[in-house]
Amino acid sequence: MRKLTFGMNLSVDGYVAAPGDDIGWSAPSDELFQWWSDRVGATELSLYGRRLWETMSSSWPTADQQPGATPEHIEFARRWRDMPKVVFSSTIRKVDWNARLVTGDAVTEITRLKDEDGGPMDIGGATLAAAAMRAGLVDEYVLVTHPVLVGGGAPFFTALDSWVNLDLVETRTFPGGVVLTRYETRR
Repeated sequence: MRKLTFGMNLSVDGYVAAPGDDIGWSAPSDELFQWWSDRVGATELSLYGRRLWETMSSSWPTADQQPGATPEHIEFARRWRDMPKVVFSSTIRKVDWNARLVTGDAVTEITRLKDEDGGPMDIGGATLAAAAMRAGLVDEYVLVTHPVLVGGGAPFFTALDSWVNLDLVETRTFPGGVVLTRYETRR
């Protein structure tokens, strides 16, 4: 059975994007960018909701070919392109960059993917992750909390039908007052 992790940058007040899908407040330090890149390198399959897919696929497929691309950005772009991805959307008609599209029930497909043999999976996008959380499919939460209050937008956590007990397994600080906390779901 595969492990499913939900991890994103979020504000202290719990949002992954401010109103208008603004994520400008979450620009990573070099150290945090490398941490995210290493995470992509260690992930066997990444699951994306439509909005996060559109954000990522609008820049990373060719970021390594842009003038002034740093070695770190080149490495991340290559890792991102090479990693298999599943995009969940009922409005997108086509995906590329080593991705396949799922237009049906996300929970059914995520459950099927978790039941397969294989390495770790990451899920990204607040709406998609909310469906997986409500279904009890998330094994680990990675909160990369930036010292900002955005006052609204897309929340990291969704309303749940029951409590989910967690065990703290890691904390780490990054430049700029960013704090990583990693929790495993207590089963």
